[in-house]
Amino acid sequence: MERLRNSFFRARRSAASEPVKLRKRKSVLYSKECPNVERGTGLLGPNTYLMMLSIALRSVNCLLVQTSFVADEYWQSLEVAHNMVFKYGYLTWEWKERLRGYTYPLIFAIFYKLLQIFKKDTVQLLIWIPRLVQSFLAALADVKLYSIVKKQANAEIAKWVYFSQLCSWFTWYCSTRTITNSMEAVLTSFILYYYPLQGTKTGSSSKYLALTAFAFTVRPTAIILWLPLVFTHFWQEMKKLDLLLHKCLPVGCLSLGISLIIDRIFYGEWVMVQWNFLRFNVIENMGSFYGSHPWYWYFTQGFPVVMGTHLPFFIHGCLLAPKRNRILLLAVLWTIIVYSFLSHKEFRFIYPIMPICMVFCGYSLANLKAWKKPAVISLFLSNLCLILYTGLIHQRGTLDVMHYVQKLCKGTMLEKEEPSVFFLMPCHSTPFYSYVHCPIKMDFLECPPNLSRNISYVDEADLFFKESLTWLNTRFYNQASLPTHLVLYNVLEQNIEPFLRIKNYMKVATFFHTHVPEGRVGSHIHVFERKNMDNRFTQHFLIVTIR
Repeated sequence: MERLRNSFFRARRSAASEPVKLRKRKSVLYSKECPNVERGTGLLGPNTYLMMLSIALRSVNCLLVQTSFVADEYWQSLEVAHNMVFKYGYLTWEWKERLRGYTYPLIFAIFYKLLQIFKKDTVQLLIWIPRLVQSFLAALADVKLYSIVKKQANAEIAKWVYFSQLCSWFTWYCSTRTITNSMEAVLTSFILYYYPLQGTKTGSSSKYLALTAFAFTVRPTAIILWLPLVFTHFWQEMKKLDLLLHKCLPVGCLSLGISLIIDRIFYGEWVMVQWNFLRFNVIENMGSFYGSHPWYWYFTQGFPVVMGTHLPFFIHGCLLAPKRNRILLLAVLWTIIVYSFLSHKEFRFIYPIMPICMVFCGYSLANLKAWKKPAVISLFLSNLCLILYTGLIHQRGTLDVMHYVQKLCKGTMLEKEEPSVFFLMPCHSTPFYSYVHCPIKMDFLECPPNLSRNISYVDEADLFFKESLTWLNTRFYNQASLPTHLVLYNVLEQNIEPFLRIKNYMKVATFFHTHVPEGRVGSHIHVFERKNMDNRFTQHFLIVTIR
């Protein structure tokens, strides 16, 4: 017993006196064997510094995007939120037809309401706060995307996925904009984080189904992307009935119920906007009124343009990615194919698949050897040029002209007459009251689709551009009906020059818009102000007297 006791104490002393370096070596060995062990959680989780970097970069992203993209980023979000809080603003025909839900605009309306309560509702804050909120959500999504790949693969591949995400010109162009497609792209990363992907341990059926339901509430076509993933999960689940009854049905009913209540409050009646939206855009295909493209457009133009110089890396990554990621590739192909069957196509419609595509780009960059450095440099520089041009130069005139309109509200340009503005441009070319924030009289050319199914239907915008002078003389039949200001593209000026001259309109401002004008959209935007006849007589009299 004495000998046994002595050997026990000798073993304890040797363990206690084990060198610190050896213990550290064992700790490192353990962390290599268990790559999913997270260390140093911090305030914002295991990726505190990465989160701070992402927030900083997306904030810069927000400030460097000073151009317009599509009308929906104002008319289907900010304009609706402005109307919800301040009780004036324009609601487009989609809201009159109950095709849109108030859930997404409500996010911005909450911040508008807080600004109103604290009497800080300045125009600049109303413009930038929603953009910064969207930027913060985009930063969170970037980190979530990094975490997904880190848990499923390793930190090296996750690093290149994160780099690909930040380098993407189209992500930079869209991520901070207040359109439903941007929120869809954010939710893509969040849903993937909780989706039970093979090789990850962060799966949560309730959370990913709840986020999927929210994505469907924000934009019903989101179901297209998630349908194959949800079906695969259901197929692989051993307890299918339990998943259906205890997860899918409760989450779906709760999300739909909240959406119905929100829309009931603001519409004043019970309405299921998700069904109306799908019926109008998918079943009846009425979106083709705003343009149609051939079925192969997404394969030949849409997807290549959105991916840009990432495209070869995406294709290379598809060949290298492990088999467990085939479901992600299937979701991308399925989404593009389904959208190809719809006549009306836009680049932004496939933006929500971009985070998934970046996963494959990350696999490509991580596996490059000799060509990695030149590939990374070329990818960065090529996207940087597009980021700066599309964010700071291309299509900025429609936002710059609204700063001019804001000044009319302050009464710095007109003294005797209440200002009024008419936009003689393709409908919804500019933002509206959400970028002016004063009840100045403004009007524009309407262009709702043929809701009455009238064979001879022509919208107001088409009528104007077909016979501009006739339309102007009919609409403004007397002096009292004339607006004080007209806003139009330079390509229209020559066509309506007689009207401008006879009605005493003078050009007072010009704003650059784009280097690539097309159709009714010109390279510059002109602002004309109607001069008072008495002022013109006085000016001419003074000129004659001086002479």
